[in-house]
Amino acid sequence: MKQLTRREVFICTAVLVLMGAGWGMTHPLSKIAVSTGYQHFGLIFWQLAIGAALMAVICALRGTGLPKGRKQIGICLMVAIVGTMIPNTASYQSIVHLPAGIASILLSMVPMWGFAIALIMGLERFSWRRAGGLLLGLFGVMLIALPGASVLNLAVFWVLVGLLAGFCYGLESNLVAKFGTAGMDPFQVLYGASMMGAVIMLPATLLSGQWIPLDAAMTREGQALVLASVIHVIVYVSYVWMVGRAGSVFAVQVSYLVTGFGVLWAKLILDETYPSGVWIALLFMFAGMYLVQPRVKAVLAPG
Repeated sequence: MKQLTRREVFICTAVLVLMGAGWGMTHPLSKIAVSTGYQHFGLIFWQLAIGAALMAVICALRGTGLPKGRKQIGICLMVAIVGTMIPNTASYQSIVHLPAGIASILLSMVPMWGFAIALIMGLERFSWRRAGGLLLGLFGVMLIALPGASVLNLAVFWVLVGLLAGFCYGLESNLVAKFGTAGMDPFQVLYGASMMGAVIMLPATLLSGQWIPLDAAMTREGQALVLASVIHVIVYVSYVWMVGRAGSVFAVQVSYLVTGFGVLWAKLILDETYPSGVWIALLFMFAGMYLVQPRVKAVLAPG
């Protein structure tokens, strides 16, 4: 491992901020995409199809192709189902009923779910500090969701559906940590997962009557979906680069920025406003993330 220079630290920090801003924008864009009745199967199919097309170009430039081995296909299928189809179904349905900023706050539970799942799977040792972070995060959710404590009178059911997305992302990361990627790099994993997911979602979209025609790309809602899909791929590629350049402990700090920017974009794009209780809940979530995530001792890059 080598120490990064000040200039490299500045570049990595700037990229981290841009990643947070990009990922944070996807929730308001998703809110726009569902605003006129587009449903989850159709939205997920096009998100996966656009992602697969962009990853095909990236993998071609890198000289890598689609995964072919049985184990590789299994890993990509797991990522497609647990990392995209289930959480995106939850996200697209819940965001119809929840403000985009609240959806961003709920997604900040990802590292906390990840820690809890890692304990169950035997991948992490118990830590009072990180357990305290999990409790703070759950308390923040209670301030938003529970009757009597809620400051927005949100339906508890849709808050729970929104939490399912973060739970799936936490589960996905632990499954990958436990079983690996069968020799694939992250670009191949996303390429294979996007292709498989699109193939699975196509008949589900057609049979459910949720098909979104191509000319919908010219509408405001269609443009929001396309932009969110492109942002996802760009930020994912940036995240992979960041992990390789500065290490995963540094890169994971993007979760703070995603939540913060998600609330900010919801205000700027959708003019959402929140009572003071939401900001208190957000502080609890940030405190929970701080305690759950590994501490950054130094900014290091692989040697």
